Amino acid sequence: MKLPSLKTLLGNAACLLALVWLYGGDLLDASRARNAEVSAFTALPSLVWPAVVLAATVGVLGVVLWGLVRGRGEDFKGYRLLPILLLCALFAGLVRAENEVPLRSEELAAMALSQFEERAKALSDGRTVPADPAVLQPLLAELEPPPYLVRGQRAAWSLQVRQQCEGPVQEAPGLTVGTLVYCVAADRQTAWVSLVALPAGERFGHPAVLSVDGQAHVAVVQPTLPEEEAGEPLALPLAPEPPEPAVAPEDTDAGALAPAPTP
Repeated sequence: MKLPSLKTLLGNAACLLALVWLYGGDLLDASRARNAEVSAFTALPSLVWPAVVLAATVGVLGVVLWGLVRGRGEDFKGYRLLPILLLCALFAGLVRAENEVPLRSEELAAMALSQFEERAKALSDGRTVPADPAVLQPLLAELEPPPYLVRGQRAAWSLQVRQQCEGPVQEAPGLTVGTLVYCVAADRQTAWVSLVALPAGERFGHPAVLSVDGQAHVAVVQPTLPEEEAGEPLALPLAPEPPEPAVAPEDTDAGALAPAPTP
């Protein structure tokens, strides 16, 4: 039986593994995102594209196996189909990725926390931070929707204000994804904002406080001075007036300062 070279066989095997790993993983993620309690996606991943690529992979693999069974040699063009399919799929994937958001869910969530922090600071009176839920609630409408899915549906923002806090919330059992927990210190000099989402790096899971490497990602709100007070120039001390000269400037003639010498 005539077989292709070892290089050709290894190349086809590598292309097959790459296709299964890339697009099989995408198909699995797209299926899980539709049923997972929380998934780190801004929209449902497509089921169609990875399914089409995998179906084409199965068809091309059948051609390759047919060539091997028939004893076709190196000149059989079917052995070139798997590398061609991999290159075409990767190129099409790059074209499709141009219209997708390049940032990950945890990065978008951190940006939303920062925006909420800045807007809450703007509501401070210069001495204390805002603590009234009715004042803070409208800020949620200014944010993009949370970058997470809950059983396939885009999550929505909600706000929980807590008083007399000593620090940020580290755990939030029972709260839904997209909840901003706004904890106000007893002196109202500081407020800590935590977000119920997923830990950074996790794509599927259960609601938890957004954290990075096990540390909660928290936005800190502190009062800022009003613009009119912040822009007021500092009063500088007046320079002391120079002392008056002992002799008037018009009497600076030598004769007025000292008697003329006797000739």
